[in-house]
Amino acid sequence: MVKIKYALIGFGGIAENRIAKEGFACDTARFSALEKAELVGAADLNPARREAAEALGLKWYASADEIFAAPEIDAVFVATNNLTHAGIAEAAMRAGKHVIVEKPIATTVEDAEKLVAAARETGKSLAVDHMMVYNSYNELAKKTVASGKLGNVSDSCFHMEFCYGSTPEEAATWRCSSLAEMGGPIGDVASHCMYMAEFMSDSRIVSLACVYLPKTMDIKAENGAYIKFNLADGLSGSAKVAFSEARSGLGGTVSNLGYEIYGSAAVLRGYATLFQLSGYEDEPVKIRLELDSFTAQESLKPAEIKNIYQEVINHHAESILSGKPLLGGDGVHNLKLCYAAHKSAQNNGALIEVK
Repeated sequence: MVKIKYALIGFGGIAENRIAKEGFACDTARFSALEKAELVGAADLNPARREAAEALGLKWYASADEIFAAPEIDAVFVATNNLTHAGIAEAAMRAGKHVIVEKPIATTVEDAEKLVAAARETGKSLAVDHMMVYNSYNELAKKTVASGKLGNVSDSCFHMEFCYGSTPEEAATWRCSSLAEMGGPIGDVASHCMYMAEFMSDSRIVSLACVYLPKTMDIKAENGAYIKFNLADGLSGSAKVAFSEARSGLGGTVSNLGYEIYGSAAVLRGYATLFQLSGYEDEPVKIRLELDSFTAQESLKPAEIKNIYQEVINHHAESILSGKPLLGGDGVHNLKLCYAAHKSAQNNGALIEVK
C-alpha cells in the first residue's frame, strides 16, 4: 500500500514523544507501523534536537525550506511555536505539501482564514491536531449520549483546571506570558474544551459569555475563565479552565481533566478524558468513564483503545489518498471561539455571537 511520507517541522518534547513516538509509531517497542503514513524526516531551529530525531531513524533537514524542496516528502506536521504555525503551514501548501498543524491553526482569525483559502487554492489537505475527539473513551461517551441512556440532556461542563505559572520559570513561558501566542488558559485549554463540547453534542457553539477568574497569579495571561456557551441545537453548557488551581500532584491534576454531561436519567462523567492520554494500561493515570444513574454507577470501557495522535494522522493520510482533502475549517471556528471568550470577558461577560 502507498504510504504518505511526512516530515515534522519542530522537534520539541511533544513532537518527539507524542507525535513521532506515538503518532507515527517510531517507538517500535510499543506500536506497529501505520498502514497509510510514515514519518521520514524532521527539522528544528535547535540543532541539538538532531540527535533525538536521528535516534528514531529520521532524516534531519537543515530547515523547513529544505523540507519544502524535498520531493520525497508528501506532507508536513507543523509543531513549532504558535506564532509560526500559519506562515509555515501556508508556505508548505504553496510548495505542494499537505499539512497537519498543531493547535491553534494560527494566532489570528485573519491568518487562519488565509490558511483555509490556501488549502482551497492549492488542493492540499489541511488538518488541525484536535486529537481529543479521537480518544476511544470520548468516542464511547458521544455514542452513550446519542443512545438516549442519559434521558433528556440539559447541561454539560468541560473542565481543564490545574496549577501552572507559579514558578518564575513557568511564568516566563509562552503559556503564561505571551497573549499574542494564544497564551493563557483560554487559548491553551479552553480551546480543547470547546471543540470537545461540540463533538459530544454534534452541534456548533453559536454564542458564549465569559468572565476571567480572580487575578491571584503574577502572570501576564489570565488566571483562568468561566465560559457559558450556547449550541446551535438549543442546549447550553460551560467550560471551566485555570492555571491557578492546585490539584495535589499528577493524579489529581490529570484525573480532573474531563467533563460531566447531565441528563434526566443519568450523568456521564469522564476522568482524564481531556488530556494527551489514549487509555493504555501503562499510562500514569487511568482514563475513566462513568455512567451514574443516581442509584448505581457503571464503568464504561471501549472495546479497543486507539492512539489519539495516530488517528489524527490516519484521518489526514486517508484524506490525501482518497482525493478528499480537509480544509481546516474547524481550526478557524475554534480560534474564533477563543477570541470571543476574551472579548466577552473584557466587556463584563457580554454575550458574543460566533459565526
